[in-house]
Amino acid sequence: MAIKITEECINCGACEPECPNNAIYEGGVEWAIADGTTVKGPYTLVDGTVVDADQKNAPVAVDIYYITPNKCTECQGFHEEPQCAAVCPVDCCVPDEMYKETVEELMEKKAKLHIE
Repeated sequence: MAIKITEECINCGACEPECPNNAIYEGGVEWAIADGTTVKGPYTLVDGTVVDADQKNAPVAVDIYYITPNKCTECQGFHEEPQCAAVCPVDCCVPDEMYKETVEELMEKKAKLHIE
């Protein structure tokens, strides 16, 4: 399951540099699969849409930091727990019930984002 940032976010930015997938963006900033990953060319998003990895996508949130579920792996394969939640001073990084994924699915996503 991906992590989301709730409206309690105070925009401190502590979470953004902790994300190994570069899945966290400041509110209003467009995101791309290629940002902070090794992905090039076509990439299939969680909703089945195929985009170019460099394509800029609309922000998920405008007023607060946000996590794109297309890049969130809950830090599987990197850390024992989601680092955004670990560093958040107001505990607003919580599981996103809309995106339920198994550990295996999260590890597959990690492998697609960081081709070695």
